[in-house]
Amino acid sequence: MAPRLRGCLVGAVVAGGLFLLGLVVLLPRGAQRAGPETTAPASVTPSPSSAAEVVDERRLDERRLELTIRSPALGDETTKVRLLLPRGWESRRDWPVLWLLHGGLDDHTSWTARTDVAALTRDTGVMVVMPDGGRCGSYSDWWNGGHGGPPRWETYHLRELLPLLESRYRAGRDRAIAGYSMGGQGAMLYAAKGLFKAAASFSGAVNITAPGVPQAVMAGTTVGCFGTDWKRVWGDPEEQRQVWRAHNPYDLAEKLKGVELYVAAGEGDLVEDLANRAARSFAARLDDLGIPVRTHFYRGGHNHTYWQRELHRAYPMLVSAIGAR
Repeated sequence: MAPRLRGCLVGAVVAGGLFLLGLVVLLPRGAQRAGPETTAPASVTPSPSSAAEVVDERRLDERRLELTIRSPALGDETTKVRLLLPRGWESRRDWPVLWLLHGGLDDHTSWTARTDVAALTRDTGVMVVMPDGGRCGSYSDWWNGGHGGPPRWETYHLRELLPLLESRYRAGRDRAIAGYSMGGQGAMLYAAKGLFKAAASFSGAVNITAPGVPQAVMAGTTVGCFGTDWKRVWGDPEEQRQVWRAHNPYDLAEKLKGVELYVAAGEGDLVEDLANRAARSFAARLDDLGIPVRTHFYRGGHNHTYWQRELHRAYPMLVSAIGAR
């Protein structure tokens, strides 16, 4: 498919999906259903589910280190993660860590290729972790018709990669996380597990059970992973309602108590107008629960220019929460 045609198709899917997502914010808040109330302490590190194997380690420059990992959670397929190492990396074994998650159709290179994150973090004592999350992975263990099995992105990230980075690559247990678009959803999902002290979502999908949103998931999965049955991710949105709710940041909002939160979205075109409404809805849900959240609603589009700017705005909060300098 020609790049221009592919770009138009992807843009149409994103716009259509966010249009459906925007419908949810027009519903009364009472129509939304809350998630469970329990949460885990942010200092917990999960035990590895099984050993992930580093099959290649490549130093790209002074700070960028790229790992190729064979993951049992991904069916023994290989995947990559890019690290931005702090100055003096070998001088300590417990660096504060900032995870940055990419959006749909992107990969582990997107943050360094399309933003100034390397310059932003150069003089801060923080290790930046940028894992691949799949073109349509949704930062979730896929339902797969009730049988489970690969791809299990959440298991890979939190029970294979996270402990591996702590045992072999000097990552500490003070962690923050941020992401854009699909990665914004992932950041809130992972923060709800109790493993991160701060989380930021930039134009993230924060309610996947709202009317019409399952169709957007279908479209995104079809484009991102061509030929894949979209119901493999979380099942049927009605028949497997609890599976969907278990992966919905809106329903899991109660579990974000104690996490420093930042939520942002733009306004000025169709995509960001609707992302803006979704972000406001999610922020309102947090407010209803008495959970503090920093928000920024601005004029701008659905692209890395604004996600870079939002990372700059959220960065002081993120690094302060994990004690970075």
